[in-house]
Amino acid sequence: MLEVSNLMVFFENALALNDLSVEVNEGEIVAVLGSNSAGKTTLMNTISGLIVDMKRKEDRRGGVRITVMGSLKFKGEEIVHLKPSERVKRGIVLSQERHPIFRDSDVAENLKIAGYLKPRKEVKERISLVYELFPVLRHLRKRRAGLLSGGEQQMLAIGIALVADPQLLLMDEPLLGLSPLLQADLAKAIKQIRDQGITVLVTEQFARPLIPIIDRGYVVENGMLVFSGTRSELAENPEVKAAYLGM
Repeated sequence: MLEVSNLMVFFENALALNDLSVEVNEGEIVAVLGSNSAGKTTLMNTISGLIVDMKRKEDRRGGVRITVMGSLKFKGEEIVHLKPSERVKRGIVLSQERHPIFRDSDVAENLKIAGYLKPRKEVKERISLVYELFPVLRHLRKRRAGLLSGGEQQMLAIGIALVADPQLLLMDEPLLGLSPLLQADLAKAIKQIRDQGITVLVTEQFARPLIPIIDRGYVVENGMLVFSGTRSELAENPEVKAAYLGM
């Protein structure tokens, strides 16, 4: 479904991604593991197309020069130069870290806004799916999003991405800052999302809650691929266990 080949991203002379190749097959949950500044968010921004908007803005104001090289194919189509909106239309949707929500609108309004380009019936069905995955949001649907807890805001951010009807859901560090109990609940929800026919690519620093649900994973350090393997290969690798599983 997704083929990232020899991807290189420069911010001025700083190399954020270095000859990185990642593949995601339809129906998989694939994890990209790495510490802070490993390049995980840059990878997600490049796949989603946000890097294209960032580059355009920086070029316009004469700021940091951003260069993207390599190939990015979705279902066989080269998309490396497509705008984010075009990628969303093709089914690539990013759920960013740090809860990008409409804080002054309530939960139900946030979800409806996410589906403004979709037929009303379809939006209603997608919102029902969100409430099935995250029952707490149904009870909080009239509460202002800015008053939700961190975990509830993360659920809402993922719900917003789901209403956009993704074929490939990109999740950038969804477990960041959550309690162990919420991390376990969210990992369970990610598996349920995959069971709905949605392919998932997720990045994380701490992988223990994800290992039971992923199919394969990649480990990235300083923008470079250092290890890849199946769920069991990741779980059995001593360096991965020490750095990302807390074992």
